[in-house]
Amino acid sequence: MSIHEECGVFGVYSQNPADVASLAYYGLYSLQHRGQESCGIIVNDDGMFTAHHGIGLVNEVFSHQEMRDFPEGQIAVGHVRYGTTGGVTMRNCQPIQVNHLKGKLAVAHNGNLSNALTLRSALELSGAIFHSTSDTETIAYVITRERLTTPSIQEAVYQAMEKLEGAYSLVMMSSTKLIAVRDPHGFRPLCYGRMSDGTYVVASESCALNAVGAKFERDLLPGEIITIDQNGLSSDRRRCNTAPQKTCIFEYIYFARPDSTIGGVNVHAARVNAGRILARAHSVDADIVVGVPDSGLDAAIGYSRESGIPYGIGLIKNKYIGRTFISPGQDHRVDQVKIKLSPVESELRGKRVVLVDDSIVRGTTCARLVSLVRNAGAKEIHMRISAPPFLHPCYYGTDIDSRDNLIACNHTVQEITKMIGADSLGYLPLENLPDLCGGAGYCSACFSGDYPTEIPQDTRKDQFEQKLSKGKGTKKL
Repeated sequence: MSIHEECGVFGVYSQNPADVASLAYYGLYSLQHRGQESCGIIVNDDGMFTAHHGIGLVNEVFSHQEMRDFPEGQIAVGHVRYGTTGGVTMRNCQPIQVNHLKGKLAVAHNGNLSNALTLRSALELSGAIFHSTSDTETIAYVITRERLTTPSIQEAVYQAMEKLEGAYSLVMMSSTKLIAVRDPHGFRPLCYGRMSDGTYVVASESCALNAVGAKFERDLLPGEIITIDQNGLSSDRRRCNTAPQKTCIFEYIYFARPDSTIGGVNVHAARVNAGRILARAHSVDADIVVGVPDSGLDAAIGYSRESGIPYGIGLIKNKYIGRTFISPGQDHRVDQVKIKLSPVESELRGKRVVLVDDSIVRGTTCARLVSLVRNAGAKEIHMRISAPPFLHPCYYGTDIDSRDNLIACNHTVQEITKMIGADSLGYLPLENLPDLCGGAGYCSACFSGDYPTEIPQDTRKDQFEQKLSKGKGTKKL
């Protein structure tokens, strides 16, 4: 088991009709690292919504023909998905579209509601009919219900936030407006920028703004709602400062792209700093520092700089295999680590290697990595991890839902070292996490067990599929 990515959201608002679909395409392309299960784009052409979704990567789902089928429009929203609630099916592709009494709404969501099951059960008992098993549809229902009794969509979002718990960064589109919102804890990143012609762009990460030529303006504040329409941008901060900021620390360690900036901190710099901390906390005599592509490279550079041990390229990644690569079947099982990574034997043979990666979950992938480097002739392998040990499940979007899957819960560092076949093992000290994000408020519950919200009773990714299969929560007529 490995750590999976978050979702990525993107939105664009142009004062005049334009090829907003292409902007969304390139924005999603730059956010592909956040999710490779499915993707989608919806374009708003004067109140008419045109949508296309599919299972797969952005360049697989959106062919030249599909892009030509999108009309010019003023607004578009897009999404790349790695699901933490709901299975990999077309019905769970985003953005989702809702038609209701007061208009249309398209919603793209990054995060995970910790009270999704409670909300959905209550909605079903009141007559709501769900078409997907994603918590995003629950969010859309809550907002549209509030819209029936509020004067505007942004006021409906404000009222809905009272009911939503957990992590959510949303980009939404009505018939005339682009709306973005970040939950009061600010678990997941969200920012906006402007292009030279005045077009507004909202995205999960600043790297997506750069991809479409937009200048970064700022991050949305935790709890902030921004609305973009023909009058420009307005901000509603009534929900700001109503909860302690808890940005996911794993955004800096793994999720975000290194060229993104979150909360004023460059992600690459944060990871290099993590490597420096590792070198100070777990020094060792060695000949070369090697990073595991791609997420361990920055920390390996930091370890090398701090320790003075030369940095080398000891592993080459096959760039044509995505993070979601799956072997063809039971009869063709191969070691996926060997398919993704190849050792550079001339760099590793006879050397004492510091091997740097971002995390250990079950330990199986790490053991294969160590074996790969050992078989390439490494004399010693000293594993260094740029995160503390995973000890607790995450309920806010990281796909770690059981302590049973976490090797550090059941074994000591010495035992794990032996299990993965390394000569030594060192984790990033828990007390050094603030150094990665400039000391700003962050969530480290997966390491510390300090949860900022109430822990849900049912944490299964397929909780809604299970519910449907058992026939619960529905009434026979």
